[in-house]
Amino acid sequence: MDLDRIFDSRRALEEDGVPGRGPVAVALLLAAACLTPPIVASGAAGVATASVTMIVDVATGHRGISSLIYGINDDKVLDPHFAATLAETRAGLLRLGGNRWTAYNWVNNASNAGSDYEFENDNFLTPSTVPGAAVLPNVVAAQTSGAAAIVTVPINGYVSADESPPGPVMNSGPNYLQTRFKVEIPTDPHPLTTKPDPAAPNVYENQFAYWLMKSAPKARVIFELDNEPDLWAFTHKEVHPKPITYAELLQKDLEYAAAIKKVWPSALVSGPVSYGWEGYETLQNAPDAAKDGNFLDWYLKAVAKANAAAHTTLVNYLDLHWYPEATDPAGTRITGTDVTPAEVIAREQAPRSLWDPTYVEDSWITKYSTGGKPIELIPRVDGQIAANDRGAGLALTEWNYGGGQSISGAVASADVLGIFGRYGVNAAAWWPLNPDESYSLAAFAAFRNYDGHGSAFGDTEVSASTSDRVNTSIYGSIDANNPHRSVIVAINKNSVATATKLEITGGYPTARAAVYTLTGAGAKLMPQAELSAASPGVFGYTMPSQSVSVIVPVYGATSSARYETQVFVHRPDRGGTLAHCGGTAFGRPGAYVADCEKTGMIGLIGQRRPPEYLPAPVEVFLRECAVGEDKAIAVECRATRQPRRLRLGTDKREERRTWQSLVASRSRDSHFA
Repeated sequence: MDLDRIFDSRRALEEDGVPGRGPVAVALLLAAACLTPPIVASGAAGVATASVTMIVDVATGHRGISSLIYGINDDKVLDPHFAATLAETRAGLLRLGGNRWTAYNWVNNASNAGSDYEFENDNFLTPSTVPGAAVLPNVVAAQTSGAAAIVTVPINGYVSADESPPGPVMNSGPNYLQTRFKVEIPTDPHPLTTKPDPAAPNVYENQFAYWLMKSAPKARVIFELDNEPDLWAFTHKEVHPKPITYAELLQKDLEYAAAIKKVWPSALVSGPVSYGWEGYETLQNAPDAAKDGNFLDWYLKAVAKANAAAHTTLVNYLDLHWYPEATDPAGTRITGTDVTPAEVIAREQAPRSLWDPTYVEDSWITKYSTGGKPIELIPRVDGQIAANDRGAGLALTEWNYGGGQSISGAVASADVLGIFGRYGVNAAAWWPLNPDESYSLAAFAAFRNYDGHGSAFGDTEVSASTSDRVNTSIYGSIDANNPHRSVIVAINKNSVATATKLEITGGYPTARAAVYTLTGAGAKLMPQAELSAASPGVFGYTMPSQSVSVIVPVYGATSSARYETQVFVHRPDRGGTLAHCGGTAFGRPGAYVADCEKTGMIGLIGQRRPPEYLPAPVEVFLRECAVGEDKAIAVECRATRQPRRLRLGTDKREERRTWQSLVASRSRDSHFA
């Protein structure tokens, strides 16, 4: 991948003096840095740290985790390592976004990256002129891997008409918008088609949505309404030289969203795709900001009103970008590659600004915008959503904490992923800022592929706490379909190994736990010696310095044992017969019996997993199932070393009494609620 051309415009913005981000702001930060003492992690000086207590309660705090938070920005057409990256991260979301897509012409694949590359029209996305050739391979790849895809829809008003000559399009004469671009319009008045006319004077985005729906009908697609419109006057002055207003952006978002929804009603739409803090506050000092106040409040309220009038949700996600502005005491921003001790501390503490009401980072935001108060980004934005548009989800579709070539980048990125899950972010997509992001990708693996074979953090957050939330973090999970499979991610920000007491409560007692660690020794999670509990569910564990640990409690007797689960169906409507419908199964306590199918066969909800996920001995669970007009009870006689059968009765009368009592017991069994 040509990273120099694909990377976003942040470096250019700092050079070009974008308000709040240019040299003046940096100078102010440097001058102010000496006014605030740095936050020092307790292990930063290399001294021994006190013991830390971590508690995971698998019975409380249940909250679903969206797989869409494990998203990445990547491109199958451009990135030779795309397949390897997708395999390592098992990304839940693939985004096609950034400045390159603002002027993308889906009819011939021409585009213009704006300030990212010379304001030049070219064929960088693909040399193919087949409609949508830059998009479809990525959407299909996402679908094949089980991920959703974000596809950018230009809304600025113009898309590239050609791919040459090279150089700034503004050099093509005063009427370059007419000669080098085509007008793009939300809705084509003509019939929908999958074969657009490349000679047509306009490009229609509802036709783009229709073409993609027909080309990948089973794909899960989020249409993103352009990219960072609050910066168009700087990044895309070739097509939108004037600062955008609140009113203009709202009108565009609603028109394009309505056009997409009319063609593909089940598709999701996200906007306004703001670049960062000053965009959230004022749409980067938009002309009508003083009149209309905080931009996100105004935008959410206006979208909610439009949704009500349209009797549908036009914009599903509030779409924001978040590149931390936090710096070390010397004023060096954490999003670079510096790994000085002060920079490492600043980088690893910065994720706390996503949630922590006690943490004030060192940045221009806290100095000049929040009045020295914490940012608390996710609770802050959640509050704005709740107050103005309760139906909106939160998507953070670009983010990066720097240091991706080092363990500090992994520590920060893993912390961010855990925070996204804990605080209910709906979707997110990490953006590669630097050529070497191997440790950032390894942080994804900690949650999505810790053993290299697809084993992942669960899909339901559970309560997890640490006695030292400054220098350590912990995240706990279970699977919705198997609440007794738990996975824990523990993070050590200290520069020395840290002794911890890990307590796992609220579930089946466990005597062992598998461990995988990510350290500065290499950008790959490595299996470690199994932990043995000091008492049921209580472990002593020394976290390596600067590390991410994945801890997987092991249930059952020995990791090499196999168990057989016998599942039977009791059919009193058919003479009280007892039919064997099961067989060898690998699961853990609480794996449910699946709904009966029309065949009357019963299966197990539970993954065929390696031996560490085996069930505990001697448990029976019951479930009533419907088979057409018939009824049956599935009885699971679980996990004994010697498989055993559970019979419901010795005669038909006893069987029917057993049937009635089992049906009654279903309402008392929380496993089958």
